[in-house]
Amino acid sequence: MVELKTSAEVQTMRAAGQVVAAALAAVRKSAAVGVSLLDLDALAADLIVGAGAVPLFRDYHPSWAPSPFPGSLCTSVNDAVVHGIPDPYRLRDGDLISVDCGARLDGWCGDAAISFVVGTADLADIALVAATEAALAHGIAAARPGNRLGDIGAAIGLYARGAGYGMLADHGGHGIGRRMHEDPHVPNEGRAGKGLLLRPGMVLAIEPMLIADGSDDYRCDADGWTLRTVTGARAAHSEHTVAIGEDGPEVLTR
Repeated sequence: MVELKTSAEVQTMRAAGQVVAAALAAVRKSAAVGVSLLDLDALAADLIVGAGAVPLFRDYHPSWAPSPFPGSLCTSVNDAVVHGIPDPYRLRDGDLISVDCGARLDGWCGDAAISFVVGTADLADIALVAATEAALAHGIAAARPGNRLGDIGAAIGLYARGAGYGMLADHGGHGIGRRMHEDPHVPNEGRAGKGLLLRPGMVLAIEPMLIADGSDDYRCDADGWTLRTVTGARAAHSEHTVAIGEDGPEVLTR
């Protein structure tokens, strides 16, 4: 069942989203050659807790996972698309890292992700990150009252496929509120004008995950969490928590 949020609840979610945005900004600023993924995770955790919130990902244990998630961030490097576990790996020049972050504040959740290159950036990686951000922007623009869920997926998918990129199979966004994952599932491909009617008060996490070589398939690491491209191609992930307002989309994690 899709829960509609009141204006006051959306504002509380915006506060949670701002904690997430601040943590991601700090991680981006601190990520440099030689910095470990554990360092970035500790930085984000300290900022989230310092803001009076709780790291949303830590100890999250869905039914498909072999163990609870151990980090406050998902840190996915190069061919890792999503759900990378922070570990002692130290960033190298040219690494493409996707960072997913969530926080719960006063019982409400925020969730967002960014991708960027550490040090010297390859032009192909710059283009991949830009395309992923653009695909997200197209999806957000379609998140308007009166549109359908398929309009979001169509906007994302048509842009990403048109630019020659693949998209992680079987994954997409989700409703969000008191829990990180709520109804509905938000596919990154769809048919315009089809699916659930979008109404004011819905809050969605919209998150395209693009793969550089046009492939969609993935494999899971032995940790049971990290999803990697089968071909070894690089990937990028971009996400915002978005409320559907009377006048259009409101990004809560800007």
